[in-house]
Amino acid sequence: MRTGTSQRDDQRTTAQQRRKELLEAADRVVLRDGPEASMNAIAAEAGITKPILYRHFGDKGGLYRALAKRHTDALLASLRAALDAPAEDRRHRVEGTLDTYLAAIEARPQVYRFLMHPADHGQQEPEQGFDVGHHSAPLLRRLGEELATVIAERLDLGPGGDEVARVWGHGIVGMMHAAGDWWLRDRPCARGQLVHHLTDLLWGRLSLADDRVGAPGF
Repeated sequence: MRTGTSQRDDQRTTAQQRRKELLEAADRVVLRDGPEASMNAIAAEAGITKPILYRHFGDKGGLYRALAKRHTDALLASLRAALDAPAEDRRHRVEGTLDTYLAAIEARPQVYRFLMHPADHGQQEPEQGFDVGHHSAPLLRRLGEELATVIAERLDLGPGGDEVARVWGHGIVGMMHAAGDWWLRDRPCARGQLVHHLTDLLWGRLSLADDRVGAPGF
């Protein structure tokens, strides 16, 4: 006989699987429509009604946050892999990390625009798109804090090093976001050239700091 606990576990697993399927349907719509992706379109893609979609995510903001976490987790995993990858020296590792970020937004520009830019509704009703402008700041803060942690763990920045690491982490993420946003829209140069210029900008004190003893290199 199945216990109440095992039944609840099965229900939880089923709900998690269904949520994953709905997020994958939302991803397909975002890849097609970018910031104009709507709850109606996502529900249709998933083969359900909009009230059922709301039941899983609460509202558009809830669905946006779930998608943002999904893509931010993947981006952070890629950035960590770039930071841990073998490199000739620190400059090459910095270039590899910057290139990983730019390659990610270049590969899926509609996803990037969905996460970072509110839809331009024009004459449409507000329901037709996601108002994501006030959601993108927490996403960037998360990236900044994650990078700050890596810097603090790997570089010996002396007294006040934790403060310096947080400033650098958020500053680097802000630079990557602003420069990447401009580059993705205007394409003024090749990606590799942008990486080179941004690394030049960062290189100052970053080139002089020692690695922490026993820590992976930065």
